[in-house]
Amino acid sequence: MIILDGGMGRQLARIGAPFRQPEWSALTLMDAPEFVSQAHRDFVESGADVIITNSYAVVPFHIGEDAFTERGAELLDMAGRLARDAGESGVRVAAGVPPLFGSYRPDNFDPERAPAMLATFRAHLLPHADIALAETTSSIAEADAFLSAFAGCGKPVWLGLTLEDDNPEAGNPKLRSKEALGDALALARERSVDAVLFNCSQPEVMADAVERARQDLGPGISVGVYANAFPPKPDAHEANTGMSPIRADLTPERYRQFADDWAAKGASIIGGCCGVGPEHIRALRDLEDAT
Repeated sequence: MIILDGGMGRQLARIGAPFRQPEWSALTLMDAPEFVSQAHRDFVESGADVIITNSYAVVPFHIGEDAFTERGAELLDMAGRLARDAGESGVRVAAGVPPLFGSYRPDNFDPERAPAMLATFRAHLLPHADIALAETTSSIAEADAFLSAFAGCGKPVWLGLTLEDDNPEAGNPKLRSKEALGDALALARERSVDAVLFNCSQPEVMADAVERARQDLGPGISVGVYANAFPPKPDAHEANTGMSPIRADLTPERYRQFADDWAAKGASIIGGCCGVGPEHIRALRDLEDAT
């Protein structure tokens, strides 16, 4: 089992880092990068095998068009270096490539602008990392753009998909775009990704997706999960409109129970997304060490 880290943004807020909308976690990168290093160390000390760069908000949607043009390359380079420096021996770094035009908003995806932005991530973030990771991918078009941009990059490619969790259909998981998960899995198989992960959706919807992925992908592609601690997000949800609440019921022990089920169904990479903290990752580490 590979243990990922947890949600960087909420951990930064928890430890007192500069943090606000719309910059989100990028504000800490710009104003107080020492907090980014501390957050990475918190997850490493909790037992993470892979830490994800603090690059999720380094897009115009969060920092603005001018700042991305002027500082995007610099900030991505810094995010990569901070993650690499925080990792201990044996801890790998994943270059986190976010949704470019807003979380959970496949309708905002711009296929004409995406390639140049993705090329910036590849050129300035990937050199510091061991893995290329697309995070919170909401549609097949987004997935296709990422996989095209990182084809032949010489490092493992992990595709992170976010699932419909506001009104899910049991046994028929879908992306937030309402596209069938099976179609996204077919693309992943065609492009020979190294892993498909399900992230930034409620824990309750992940098991069906793991089962479907394990069935469709075959033994050569790993399957993983890093769920969030948010209530379900409706279709009309707008990113950057405020801090989402965190579920009080999703304790480390409860999260570990979900993880147990995902592992039993074939997930071999497990961590946490928004609101999942070092204490949750420690519970996952303890579960892995006990097996």
